[in-house]
Amino acid sequence: MSQLRATRHGVKALDGVSLRLYPGQVTALIGENGAGKSTVVKTLTGIYQPDGGEILVDGKATRFPTAKDAADAGITAIHQETVLFDELSVAENIFLGHAPRTRFGLIDWAGMARQATEILRGIGAEIDPTHKLRDLGIANKHLVAIGRALSIDARVVIMDEPTAALSHKEIEELYELVEKLKAQGKAILFISHKFDEIFRIADRYTVFRDGQFIGDGKIADVSEAHLVKMMVGRDVSQIFPIRDSSPGEEVLRVEKMNHPTEFADIGFNLKCGEILGFYGLVGAGRSEFMQALFGITKASSGGVTIDGTAAEIRSPADAVDVGIVYVPEDRGKQGAITPLPIFQNVTLPSLRRTSHKGFLRLAEEFRLAREYTERLDLRAASLDTAVGTLSGGNQQKVVIAKWLATKPKVIILDEPTKGIDIGSKAAVHEFMAELAAEGLAVIMVSSEIPEVLGMSDRVIVMREGRMAAQLAGDDLTPEMLIRHAAGI
Repeated sequence: MSQLRATRHGVKALDGVSLRLYPGQVTALIGENGAGKSTVVKTLTGIYQPDGGEILVDGKATRFPTAKDAADAGITAIHQETVLFDELSVAENIFLGHAPRTRFGLIDWAGMARQATEILRGIGAEIDPTHKLRDLGIANKHLVAIGRALSIDARVVIMDEPTAALSHKEIEELYELVEKLKAQGKAILFISHKFDEIFRIADRYTVFRDGQFIGDGKIADVSEAHLVKMMVGRDVSQIFPIRDSSPGEEVLRVEKMNHPTEFADIGFNLKCGEILGFYGLVGAGRSEFMQALFGITKASSGGVTIDGTAAEIRSPADAVDVGIVYVPEDRGKQGAITPLPIFQNVTLPSLRRTSHKGFLRLAEEFRLAREYTERLDLRAASLDTAVGTLSGGNQQKVVIAKWLATKPKVIILDEPTKGIDIGSKAAVHEFMAELAAEGLAVIMVSSEIPEVLGMSDRVIVMREGRMAAQLAGDDLTPEMLIRHAAGI
């Protein structure tokens, strides 16, 4: 494939990019959010049509007017967010749209179950094809999605952030599956922001930046530092900003907060200009506590004090009124209304400021949205652009801008850099440091130890819904975080 061009929503998403895939090899597609990775995947799978250029299969130019045409050519994609149906069986999900038929034109249920079993066993998945999908765990659902992709006898398998929702053990199993696919001669396009994955699994790399082709080659011939420089157009030697941390007066105090099932006896204080990290393993109760602090769920007991005054938080509106805002981990489902344009998302919690006598003032909405999106260097064609069309990093910026526009005292950032690339991570970290320097109190929930260590003044470690430790200074080390999080 060479010289593809595509325009999406007024922005030139691809500008003459090149991408080459080889049988039996993994090619890592690398680039910041907004670099054009998703657009090229959708172009290869027939969802988008390029404005120019050509796609070559076995040296012959072709086009994919529909997703079915791409599938018929043997191109399939496994996305980060698996699109499956909980109420259907495993076999029905795998063969949806191309179920085997009997000679009378009816669905061959027995044949479908048999073929589904063969496909799943081929990737090392011992899953009953008659089970409902809703009864499976996340990892097995992911294997069903892979089975569905392979049910069309794919020649090209595209994996878009396939390990995002998997545990360490499940990631290792996915690596083994990739090796099996390579042995079968499949050409694999692997998209990931994790450099350890790329250097472990990929044979080749291709780098995009701002919708343009930057370079490609063999992974064995390149260093991580060089790839980062190709991605962002600059050296990112200092991922975490140097901060002159000098917290001010106490702004938030939480005392003995409890929930019947999620957490117990949580208490701490937070000062202006401080970044307080929350670390813990999956299921530690960090996000559940943050949702209670923001009023999404209700704590059974405990107290919250803002600037020395007791605050009763029964809903997110109460939290916003006293100056607490929450940027959730799942920005697409919980943080934004993706069909709405950027400006409406940003101003949604600030309608009192952008309306007069019950009528919205459009000019004021645009002014407020422009102020905060420019501050975050949001990349979009216009403020009328639907949030759902933006890259993950830019969606995160919209959600942060929305809450900053309310002028909060405390901002809770739940996994603020999850799913975004190294360049965008550096920008988010720099912005967090700026917020703290301006006196905003920041709570950061993160599962990434380097991020916790690099950004936090203090860290609270949670385990099984309780505070296992508070660490600062010389005690703030990777070893101490792991020991307390795992109960060692």
